[in-house]
Amino acid sequence: MKVKADRDEASPYAAMLAAQDVAERCKAVSFCLFCNLLSSHHILSINALHIKLRATGGTKTKTPGPGAQSALRALA
Repeated sequence: MKVKADRDEASPYAAMLAAQDVAERCKAVSFCLFCNLLSSHHILSINALHIKLRATGGTKTKTPGPGAQSALRALA
């Protein structure tokens, strides 16, 4: 939970904080493929991240919400 009020959960600020948290976790990941442990040999690290962004669509809005742009900027 990044913000205290429920009305602020869909805000660009909350999306930016969540995206920064994801970016930090991706940078910190180092996982051994063979041991299934965090170790210093045979390390697999994250060096690319593919993002799919979608809106509600259908009869509703086809543009993403207000937090999508700030979340993408925080990940870039």
